[in-house]
Amino acid sequence: MSINPAATQQPSVGWRTPAVIAICGCLVSIVAFGPRSALGFFLTPLSQANGWGRDVFAVALAVQNLLWGAALPFAGAIADRLGASRVIMVGAILYALGLAGMAYSPTIALLNLTAGVLIGLGLSGASPLLVIGAFGKLLPERYRAMSFGAATAAGSFGQFLFSPLAVALIGVFDWQQALGIMALLLLVFVLPASLALSSPPTTTTAATSAGPQSFAQALKEALSHRSYVLLVLGYFTCGFQLAFITVHMPAYLVDRGLSAEVGGWTIAVIGLFNIVGSLYSGWLTSRKPKRLILAAIYFLRAVAILAFISFPVTPVTAIAFGASMGFLWLSTVPPTSALVQVMFGARWLSMLVGFSFFSHQVGGFLGVLIGGIAFERTGSYDVVWWLSILLGVLSALINLPIVEKPAPARVAAAAAV
Repeated sequence: MSINPAATQQPSVGWRTPAVIAICGCLVSIVAFGPRSALGFFLTPLSQANGWGRDVFAVALAVQNLLWGAALPFAGAIADRLGASRVIMVGAILYALGLAGMAYSPTIALLNLTAGVLIGLGLSGASPLLVIGAFGKLLPERYRAMSFGAATAAGSFGQFLFSPLAVALIGVFDWQQALGIMALLLLVFVLPASLALSSPPTTTTAATSAGPQSFAQALKEALSHRSYVLLVLGYFTCGFQLAFITVHMPAYLVDRGLSAEVGGWTIAVIGLFNIVGSLYSGWLTSRKPKRLILAAIYFLRAVAILAFISFPVTPVTAIAFGASMGFLWLSTVPPTSALVQVMFGARWLSMLVGFSFFSHQVGGFLGVLIGGIAFERTGSYDVVWWLSILLGVLSALINLPIVEKPAPARVAAAAAV
């Protein structure tokens, strides 16, 4: 007997065929993830305009990462109950307000409110992870693993698209108008595309075959499951590495004598190669042990970072590093999301993936913050690069003992039916 029939039976979606749902969900991922990944290009002009050190901008984006992760489980829980569409719309509006407000934040407190709080809360709603949760409910089972990879790859394409776009907009207009244009793009594309991801509100009678399960019960079950805890702990490293590189890499390359354009193309190449990496990871997820995929990704990231800091920084090495890290960038998302669904089913998928992402964002918070503080104190990012290597190795080891089976409570509930 199926452990969770709700995980294998999709609601009637009318005109929203699997192709329409997948295309619209990927469009949401592209436009929602793109501006956030380009914020590092505003570090220098915003700091210079206000006479601030890099630590000020780093604190605001660290707050953003932390709030993004803290709010995502709740946004996911609301999406699991009411449907993803409403949550994504609200998130996009907050996100756009944060971008536009960030352009005109003359005080540190206002910068923390706009770039930190508003964008952080907006990202928790307009998140590719909510798209993945919607895919898990709306798409047939045979499409899910690849759709998880496609949603992740779409976010990566947003990074590839918005990195050079941000540089171009800053050059043609100025950094303030560039932020306003990106805010407008969010509203124009995300709001209508999110309509395809709506699903009927979930009532307690439609929870699982083993009886209704509340938000708190689902979270308690997950946190008592060793493999889920290991998955969450390993995800910390992903956030630490990605947030540090996204925010500080452009400035790091300029410090090494390279142009801003090289930084733009490095971040863009990360996004481009992550399209391939995410799709390949989604394909592998349905064929190979997911814990081994994750362990390999974390270990290979550590190797890539070690190689990058071991050679002189040139345009060639920067782009090569972007390509190698890009292939591994968000390729953690498909196996992580799939493991959560294997363990607990689709009922609270968005919430439980969101909670694991909170660990990711705690890592992101520390990666951005420690990067800014380390540079202001030492004039170098060396300590953060080496910490990223250490965390990569530790996360590879943490993922190896994960058991890829339904949680014992799910098995016992199914046996009782």
